[in-house]
Amino acid sequence: MRTIQPPRPPCCSGLFKNVKCGPLPAAKSGFVKFRGTNAVGLNSARLLLKPIKAKEDPDTSLIDESAAAFSGKNLSRMSNTGNSMNILWHECPIQKHDRQELLQQKGCVIWLTGLSGSGKSTLACALSRSLHSRGKLTYILDGDNIRHGLNRDLSFSAEDRSENIRRIGEVAKLFADAGVICITSSISPYQKDRDACRALLPEGYFIEVFIDVPLDVCEARDPKGLYKLARAGKVKGFTGIDDPYEPPCSCEIVLQQKGSHIMSPSDTAEIVISYLEKNGYLRA
Repeated sequence: MRTIQPPRPPCCSGLFKNVKCGPLPAAKSGFVKFRGTNAVGLNSARLLLKPIKAKEDPDTSLIDESAAAFSGKNLSRMSNTGNSMNILWHECPIQKHDRQELLQQKGCVIWLTGLSGSGKSTLACALSRSLHSRGKLTYILDGDNIRHGLNRDLSFSAEDRSENIRRIGEVAKLFADAGVICITSSISPYQKDRDACRALLPEGYFIEVFIDVPLDVCEARDPKGLYKLARAGKVKGFTGIDDPYEPPCSCEIVLQQKGSHIMSPSDTAEIVISYLEKNGYLRA
């Protein structure tokens, strides 16, 4: 009895218009398994999974302009940074000013610093919310949040605290370069570390905001219960108790609590936004 084959879809339509139709080889067909799905292919496809090695006698005719870009003429541009050797900075045609034009804002870093309990995270959220309502793109790098991921390998020793701030500064720099208004919220107790982060950005694009709240007020708030633990000796190296906080020498904004008068987070956010508007950060 003759078997009737189902009709094959036309080869000249849709995504397959350039694919030549033909029967799959029966004897040499294999089964290639991918994560989450199955696909039928040729056994020869396994050859693509072998490690890539340089040929002993390469065909120089295959070298194109992109490969030539890494020829000897670029050796003088190679650099060594830290433990990274022979690296080359790759420029992209889309630059920071293009991204700022798209977002209609200037990418910068707003660095909130102050004692634990001074209200940094609360201000960061209020500031982000207010800027968002104005159609501005922001991102918050919160000190505790960063330690849940990127900086989870760091302790609270003086050395690790410096490394913690260095990493936050480098990430904040990338956000600013992307045209985003990056708001960092971290105690960042040491002046030299904050200055090092400032030096990462062009002049005027690092806005240091000191939330100047007295230690006794912060300790009375003690939102995380850490001051109580530090006083009991259960937390070592706690800023303001047995580790120093170095107030900024010349920051752009000081938000100072005077006596019993306490400004709301939205009021303090408006002070920062007024600075941004006055200095042209909220337009391209």
